[in-house]
Amino acid sequence: MDKDPLKKYLRDRQAEVDQLLHSYLPGPKCPPPLIHEAIRYSLFAGGKRLRPILCLAAAESVGGRREVVLPFAAAIELVHTYSLVHDDLPAMDNDTYRRGKLTNHKMFGESTAILAGDALLTAAFALMAEKGLAGTISHKKILSVILELGSAAGSTGMVGGQLVDIQSEGKKSIDQDELHYIHTHKTGALIRASVRIGGVLGGASSKKLTALTRYGEKIGLAFQIADDILDVEGEEKEMGKSVGQDQAKEKWTYPRLIGLERAKKEAHVLVEEALGELNGFGPEADPLRGLALYMVERKK
Repeated sequence: MDKDPLKKYLRDRQAEVDQLLHSYLPGPKCPPPLIHEAIRYSLFAGGKRLRPILCLAAAESVGGRREVVLPFAAAIELVHTYSLVHDDLPAMDNDTYRRGKLTNHKMFGESTAILAGDALLTAAFALMAEKGLAGTISHKKILSVILELGSAAGSTGMVGGQLVDIQSEGKKSIDQDELHYIHTHKTGALIRASVRIGGVLGGASSKKLTALTRYGEKIGLAFQIADDILDVEGEEKEMGKSVGQDQAKEKWTYPRLIGLERAKKEAHVLVEEALGELNGFGPEADPLRGLALYMVERKK
């Protein structure tokens, strides 16, 4: 998929996800208004919606209907946003800006930010259950994707990766296996789950689901390596947050461990391998192909 069609695809799918989230969540004046204002502040702060878009693209790649999968894709974004709100807290990364705006706890206070993250996480599973009960997808599939998302977000997924990341800060050295664990769990687990959920809901065969899983694993790691690189080379204005924070916080990243040029090469190799996983797919998987390249070409 060329850059212009991909941009339109990303823009159109983002609008669909945002519309569903706007209509599903309580309005900013719903009692208690502070929590709903805080939820919407972070959720609609300008995120790219890459994870739900990956979910939708994966479903389409195996002949699934996008409108059926949309609520589940939107639920993934709720989980992702919760993780960002909590990640920015003083007890975690203590960040001041996210997407060019003050972070949630800087805007609303720590207690409200914690509760907003809690509410976003629980809303994700409520949304999946509600739409699952009202739709035509089998209950077995609904349960399988709830399990998929819960596992990716929990202690053996994103939460576990976040903890090991925190524990590694300030260490004099770590090995590549430990860094690989951090990246594939803190970031990669939710990206992998996004692709798999789309595949399951889209009706992927066992063979194609395996290929989608490997694709998701590779782009998930490539995405985080690209993030590491952007923290070194990115433009603060374009990224909407401070750069150089990994070095300032003594975080372990691929550029720090193996060098900037090797990190760039590793990211591109992963993308090429991810594209190879889609060789058995037709043009319906072109958005997934475009998204894989976008992972390492993006500027923010």
